[in-house]
Amino acid sequence: MKKCSKLKIEFPDGVAEILLHACCAPCSTAIVECLLENNIRPTLFYYNPNIFPDREYEKRKAECLRHARMLGLDFIDADYDHDKWLGEVRGLEGEPERGARCLKCFRVRLTAAASYADSRGFRVFATTLATSRWKSLEQISEAGAYAAAHFPGLTFLAQNWRGGGLSERRNELVRLYDFYNQQYCGCEFSMNNKKNK
Repeated sequence: MKKCSKLKIEFPDGVAEILLHACCAPCSTAIVECLLENNIRPTLFYYNPNIFPDREYEKRKAECLRHARMLGLDFIDADYDHDKWLGEVRGLEGEPERGARCLKCFRVRLTAAASYADSRGFRVFATTLATSRWKSLEQISEAGAYAAAHFPGLTFLAQNWRGGGLSERRNELVRLYDFYNQQYCGCEFSMNNKKNK
């Protein structure tokens, strides 16, 4: 029985591969499993310049790479330039979680994913951000549509990955593979918000 059998995924005809922007291994686990069960092969695209500090970035990247290698998937290690990312969100530092800073961050990351997808001939891209309890699905869908609009012929899969039992399966897989499971979104602003709660 497919572990994501309750989740309906619709792809354009003939699509068998997807570029999957991966924020971390825990958020990727059930999504990747579900895609593979639906005969869709994901390539993991790791572009997360928001993550702070450097050691946190490296820890999350290493776990995501470990996940890809376990499954024999391609893993794209994109550029990490936190200072450039800070420039992109300048003026939005005081925004609350799920505010304008997060939307800008999603646009930056998903536009990079869309650009890579377009340059490598992918027709569809998606993101694991849509599984996180810290994220707004509406903002992610908006950012994905914004990114896709720059590249004719490219589709953003605005999938709600929280349903169909995937959240529960995510937790099972995190425990099974003993993945590092971070406790804040990634940037120093989300870290500060977490500490202040």
